[in-house]
Amino acid sequence: MRGLYEWQVGTRYVRPRTRTGFVSFISAISMLGIAIGVAVLIIVLSVMNGFEKELRERILALASHATITGFDDTLPHWQSVREHALENEKVVAVAPFIEGEGMLVNGDRLNGILVRGMDPLAERDVSALEGLMQSGSPADLEAGRYRVLIGSALAESLDVGVGDTAILLISKANVTPAGIVPRMRRFTVVGIFEAGMHEFDLGLAFVHLQDAARLYRLGDSVSGVRLRFADMFEAPREVTRIAREMGGGVYISDWTRKHANFFRSIQLTKTVMFVILLLVVGVAAFNIVSTLVMVVRDKQGDIAILRTLGASPRSVMGMFMIQGTLIGAMGTLAGVILGVVGALNVEAIVRWLEGVLRTDLVSPEVYFLSDLPARIQLTDVTKIALTAFLLALVSTVFPAWRAAKTRPAEALRHE
Repeated sequence: MRGLYEWQVGTRYVRPRTRTGFVSFISAISMLGIAIGVAVLIIVLSVMNGFEKELRERILALASHATITGFDDTLPHWQSVREHALENEKVVAVAPFIEGEGMLVNGDRLNGILVRGMDPLAERDVSALEGLMQSGSPADLEAGRYRVLIGSALAESLDVGVGDTAILLISKANVTPAGIVPRMRRFTVVGIFEAGMHEFDLGLAFVHLQDAARLYRLGDSVSGVRLRFADMFEAPREVTRIAREMGGGVYISDWTRKHANFFRSIQLTKTVMFVILLLVVGVAAFNIVSTLVMVVRDKQGDIAILRTLGASPRSVMGMFMIQGTLIGAMGTLAGVILGVVGALNVEAIVRWLEGVLRTDLVSPEVYFLSDLPARIQLTDVTKIALTAFLLALVSTVFPAWRAAKTRPAEALRHE
């Protein structure tokens, strides 16, 4: 009964009937502040999660989950490595590759690139290159025909298109009677891809595996093999296990190492944004302190009467803590609903703002993306809601303690 009594009084004080209604207005402002802070925090973290997921998918469209290479960039017995890797049940596909630096030249235009030799049939299983082609196809790469696939930005930089030719120079040189000259070969552009990542679209070119082997004079060797796993997050652990089972003697890498700085910067940004926006939620939550202090002053007479009727200080403290907790809970719940709805419709909101302001808020040249994807994670929403609610709960302690310390005689003296 006592718990029910304290709950009834505390819930009634959430909507106090005062002469001015000012205390009720302050309570509403406190709820609104918490709701806005929670909603903004959910939307921002959801957008950053979506941004990270989208970029990760674009990076892994051309980059492999993991690679196994030789220490000197040559892997002579790559067939046995491939067979051993396929014995792992979590490996979906394995493809050989040859990689080296080079320079693509067209007239007076040139650009440094990363040359990747690959087998078109095997590459289909480890990357999404075929789905990124604007024109042409990886199948157009034929051994001995010296054909090349380049990115859209590289094609624009060199002013070449499908059917045009360009000279590929590599760092390894030929010794001739005339001296040391760079090794070069004329290639025909047979396809243009667009990955949506400036790093790939400007600095990556694909040639046939056998053409790359002739150009770099590797014979039957390759630089290494690319592995694709059923779960990309298992790549670091599984590729290490595969290398150890082989007895070592190889160099391993995975997508988390190759792009470690990039993903680490995103995680750091998410952490900083969470802390900064959490301060906004904290300020709104601590507004409950001022709200309850005003309620305590307004209800001095009621508190005194309750005390004279036998209410204990703990009961009085519980009444005001219930009031503050309800304010925090309602504000948090409203913020979660607003945040989830906003995150689900953030792309439509951005397009509407771009139409009203007549400007691009999300420029693909700056952010790599033309849209603003959002990905709601239950763990983030739960963490935000619990943190906001706990801050609101802590904010009720001091005003409730002040109410419990009210002396009935002094309070009734001025009534």
